[in-house]
Amino acid sequence: MPISDPLSEEATKALLQSLRRKEGNWVAWGQACQQLQKAGLGQQQIFEETGFEPSQQNQVIVAAQVYASLVSGNAAAAVLERFEQTGSDSLYELRILTQSERVAAATLLVEKGIDSEGAHEVAKALKEYSRLSRPPKAFADYPDDAVAHFYWKLARQQADLQARSRLIAQALRFAKSETARQQVEQLLTDFSISRSRSAPRLPFYRLESASDQGRIIPVVGKLPLTTADLQAVPIVEPEGRFHIVKFAGTGAWSALPGWQVVLTAEDPVLLLAESEQLPGADLDDSESEEVLLLVDRAQRDWNPESYFIVDEAGQIQLDWFEEAPSQPILGKLMLVLRPQRVLDEGYNKELWQIDE
Repeated sequence: MPISDPLSEEATKALLQSLRRKEGNWVAWGQACQQLQKAGLGQQQIFEETGFEPSQQNQVIVAAQVYASLVSGNAAAAVLERFEQTGSDSLYELRILTQSERVAAATLLVEKGIDSEGAHEVAKALKEYSRLSRPPKAFADYPDDAVAHFYWKLARQQADLQARSRLIAQALRFAKSETARQQVEQLLTDFSISRSRSAPRLPFYRLESASDQGRIIPVVGKLPLTTADLQAVPIVEPEGRFHIVKFAGTGAWSALPGWQVVLTAEDPVLLLAESEQLPGADLDDSESEEVLLLVDRAQRDWNPESYFIVDEAGQIQLDWFEEAPSQPILGKLMLVLRPQRVLDEGYNKELWQIDE
């Protein structure tokens, strides 16, 4: 079970009362919600005590973390002041960016007067720009030109003239360098359509039945055994949707079914992630779920039909690369495992639920 941060009963009541009265700004609300959740209070309990819906709790918690990164990233005072009272929805969209990217994006939002919908596109544009192995020379003035490049690329692929014109206008709005403006303005006379290669489908799998999900059980040893041997084995407590088991000092494991894709992996490791963190994920999708990624560390040869994890400044980055990446490849993504859909979690535990 996850370890809760201790919080006294008085401190808990004070935080709940503060949220109920909506004291302070949204940053304080996010920090209070996070403290309560870390102390073991569920989102539904917080909602019943304060009126903050679970989705709102998630938004202000994440946005407060983004705001804190702006502060530590030395964002301009005007930028911090702009987001102190309102703007949690906009900063929430910047969660996918690094600290330096967040500062640049937030500054751009303030300068251009961009709302949360525009913030979503700005975040996506900067994220895609950061993944380019060779940033385009014509769009070198960051971050404005990076966003202009995003709209310019979309405009080149758009056959509908009205939609194309809207995208060109957006590109010109952000283009800061003269070279970027010239590049975008060429689309006003060049009506050719550029088709970029589409990323392959993510290799999704979903657990469909309880029998598909394995269970990890500790092995005491081989008979003959003593009572002390039996008592020395720690209690196993599976956690989460994937029944992850943790042992102090020795690591954690999760069982996967014996599918061919699992068996063929030479040096497999598992990573936990939220589906919204995957490449090409719809950031507007409110039904984000926890997924398990199977990566084969032995497969480090790039090919355009697969996704890979690479070393991005010491951090693991999962992405699809149209060309061989300049970053070191750490492994190939073999599958993305979704949890079983469970309508009644107690159903499979009933003794009378047996096969005919």
